[in-house]
Amino acid sequence: MTTTATPASPGRMPGQIKYIIGNEACERFSFYGMRNILVPFLISSVLLGYLPEGSEREAMAKDVFHTFVIGVYFFPLLGGWLSDRFFGKYNTVLWFSLIYCAGHACLALFEGNRTGFFTGLFLIALGSGGIKPLVVSFCGDQFDQSNKDKAKVVFDAFYWIINFGSFFASLFAPLLLRNFGPAVAFGIPGVLMFIATVIFWAGRRQYVNVPPSGNDPDSFLNVIRTALRERRPGQGNAGALVAWGGIVVAVLMLALWALKAVGADLPWWPDSFGFVITACLALGVLIAFGGWGASLQLERARGRHPDAAVDGVRAVLRILIVFALVTPFWSLFDQKASTWIIQGNAMVVPHEQWWWPSWLVKEPAQMQALNPLLVMLLIPFNNLVLYPALRRMGFVVTALRRMGWGIAISGVSWIVAGVLQLWIDGGAEVSLAWQSLPYLLLTFGEVLVSATALEFAYSQAPHAMKGVIMAFWYLTSTFGSLWVLLTNAGVRNDGFKAMIAQTGLSEPAFLMFFFAAFAFVAALAFALYARRYPMQDNYRVAT
Repeated sequence: MTTTATPASPGRMPGQIKYIIGNEACERFSFYGMRNILVPFLISSVLLGYLPEGSEREAMAKDVFHTFVIGVYFFPLLGGWLSDRFFGKYNTVLWFSLIYCAGHACLALFEGNRTGFFTGLFLIALGSGGIKPLVVSFCGDQFDQSNKDKAKVVFDAFYWIINFGSFFASLFAPLLLRNFGPAVAFGIPGVLMFIATVIFWAGRRQYVNVPPSGNDPDSFLNVIRTALRERRPGQGNAGALVAWGGIVVAVLMLALWALKAVGADLPWWPDSFGFVITACLALGVLIAFGGWGASLQLERARGRHPDAAVDGVRAVLRILIVFALVTPFWSLFDQKASTWIIQGNAMVVPHEQWWWPSWLVKEPAQMQALNPLLVMLLIPFNNLVLYPALRRMGFVVTALRRMGWGIAISGVSWIVAGVLQLWIDGGAEVSLAWQSLPYLLLTFGEVLVSATALEFAYSQAPHAMKGVIMAFWYLTSTFGSLWVLLTNAGVRNDGFKAMIAQTGLSEPAFLMFFFAAFAFVAALAFALYARRYPMQDNYRVAT
């Protein structure tokens, strides 16, 4: 049952939307403000003072950043579950927002204390991740059949606000760090997050609150469980064996990590595989083997669950393969806030050039502002110019083709970044302005992948499974950062370092070309799978 204190007037924009949009604007500025200065702060801070300046400290800063990103995109699973099962969207968003505020406070107060600062990062990952899957859907709950035509306007505003907040946060947060220090640079995003929470709370008497659904007997996990447990005379249980094999492997991995952590001598288990890497690998094994096993005997769930639920689970399992092939893209994309900032620090800011906005752009980290700015320009360009032109030329611009090309173009952006690194390694003074080209290519890839993927997943998944799809979509970023952590762990190996040295490339240049190749291989695998993917159309039928 849906309850509301102030029902929306028929055909009109719900008045409570202003509170949700205001909350989103402040929250996005707070998140990108702290996120985009995290790596430069760590490189220069006493938190990593136990490491010598240079590549070791930069590598650790990257590890911390990508571990943080893993948490941000893992905790939506927790937030969505708590909302759906127990507390509803409003209460879950409000309480996670308070955790979020506490995390910002820790960053500002404990800039020189490793435990306090890393606790703050954990709380921000928990709070930001916890509300991530809920705010947009909570916004959608405010509309009904009488004013649903206004929802698109609001969702467009959401997208615009996200990029607006990211743009200004990327521009000004590095200046705050440079001119006023970390306490202010992390404190101002914290103040904005507190304002975001107050704005959200202020609309509490006007919101439509859809109560939690509780335990759905035909949910994704319940259908999977039935398929794996159901026994049929004369049929084997290959699916269940595969799923149990995944559970055994995942538990074994966690056990090996635990033994290593208490000092056991396990030379064949990498020292650099800490808890985060091991837990993510174990989660990946569970998803892969569980999904494979369920697909082998999914038909056994029919009769115990409606056909629509079983077909929905099969659609989700197919989409998961698409999502898995997208994870390499995120390993490239999220490094613009780590690897590319480190590269920018070795470049020359062209203050002497008349065309360079020296009054505003003073730090390499500010180049990240190009990403949201280009997103706001490229989406209308693609929709109004590029796609219509390609259609007139006879090219069919499908969602899967756009995503495959987006992954490949992101690989090209890293080829360009690698060439810039070769110039730097050769002793040339390279202008920071050159980074505009890889940013343009990477953002073009992002628009083709990210904006298209949600449209694709929405069309492929039945209505009852759309929430599950969103949870798995966020996990693509988690596994994208996992690939970065695994690569960073690999370059600490003496044998791998020797191999890099034999190429004649510096470690940064080698890794840039490595990630470009990673993207090209993923794009090829994506194209091969897309050719045999059975497209569905699960848009709601108009009434």
